[in-house]
Amino acid sequence: PTVISNSGGRTSAYMLRCILDAHDGELPPDCHVVFANTGKERPETLTFLRDCAERWGVTIRWIERDGSKPARARFREVTYDTASRNGEPFVELIREKQFLPNQAMRFCTTELKVNPMRDFMRAQGHDYWTNIIGLRADERHRVASAKANAESERWETECPLCTAGIVKSDVLAFWQTQPFDLGLRGEWEGNCDGCYLKRLASKVRIAEDYPDRWAWWIAQESAAAERLGPSSTGARFRLDHPNTA
Repeated sequence: PTVISNSGGRTSAYMLRCILDAHDGELPPDCHVVFANTGKERPETLTFLRDCAERWGVTIRWIERDGSKPARARFREVTYDTASRNGEPFVELIREKQFLPNQAMRFCTTELKVNPMRDFMRAQGHDYWTNIIGLRADERHRVASAKANAESERWETECPLCTAGIVKSDVLAFWQTQPFDLGLRGEWEGNCDGCYLKRLASKVRIAEDYPDRWAWWIAQESAAAERLGPSSTGARFRLDHPNTA
């Protein structure tokens, strides 16, 4: 049993294309391609995922965290049309935690992506499986971390692009030859529309290009500050940057 994690980025989509080619265009029945939507992905990301599925004839299962369900079963399956687009799963998670994620406590990744994929695979009847993620050979530090983190879980992690020696330039060269691509404007953007891990310069550029995009992030910090107090570390996504507003 295998889950291919698809973030909606160029690298994970390139990895999926390579895996499809290795299987003559059709994946084995116990191999699932899964995208976990936080509700804060860029519209271009969602469109790119839809295009990959339609153009390549592959099923991509879209899931979201669902906090109303019992522990270890907290996911719901959605589609391109029904997927959250206003951060609903993220807001629900923040309300449960009562504070914001930050660099030291990145619970958004674990709770909105890793755990829903785990629950999805268990719902398919799998007790143990292989987790395939799109980390390249120029991201070896992340590969080592991903493999180490999987040691206590129900899965083992494999990074076939890293094993194959694929680097960023290889991925970009591939997409330059394709009839479609991810429609983001540049390196400063990413799938999450305002991820707090972005460099400050990237955030400034995004604010210049899309000033309205920060409204959701401002609202979350404002609500947390009202709940916890403006000086609380739990009321800020990142303490070493200016607040979002």
